[in-house]
Amino acid sequence: MSNSYKYIDPDFTYTDPKTGLLRNLQDITDPDVLLFVESGAVTKRLQELYEHPIKIKGIDSLFEIHRLLFQDIYLWAGKKRTVEISKDGKQFFPTSHFDNAFRYLDQLISEFNKIPKDNKKLLAEKLSEILDNVNYLHPFREGNGRTQREFLRLLAVEKGLTLNLNPPDNRSVYERYMKGTIESDVQTLTELIFELIDTNDK
Repeated sequence: MSNSYKYIDPDFTYTDPKTGLLRNLQDITDPDVLLFVESGAVTKRLQELYEHPIKIKGIDSLFEIHRLLFQDIYLWAGKKRTVEISKDGKQFFPTSHFDNAFRYLDQLISEFNKIPKDNKKLLAEKLSEILDNVNYLHPFREGNGRTQREFLRLLAVEKGLTLNLNPPDNRSVYERYMKGTIESDVQTLTELIFELIDTNDK
């Protein structure tokens, strides 16, 4: 699936021109090894985030999550991308307008914070709107999906809810999540999130 991504990076800001791999702190030159090491490092950091959740204050918290998850692998962890990205011919948000997007997302997060904890339908609608916009923003060169799923999970935590957009061995959730994010299908995302969010007090 990642093969359909295209990056405009003539200066090789992120990739090694010899291997084509992302430059990494471990100096790994084998794609399979990088995938394995990155996955292990991120899984370990995810556990830390579950044990010590950060409070979502705004869009800056998205960058804090990315920095935490990818700090062992990439020098640019937690930093906005400087290259343009497209997937299947669809252009993600242009880097030249990032500041406007950040302000808009802060507004959406502020609106989410004002929704009563017991209004599950409205919370699901706002979370799906936030997810759709964060996915279109695609602010990082790598790790956008993992970061935005944690961002949504932690927003739900602040309302006393659980939300796992990446449950193990659940093909249906994965396919609906991918459809919703790739096609910008907010209705599909809303229905999915509404089904998945649950109260913590069981």
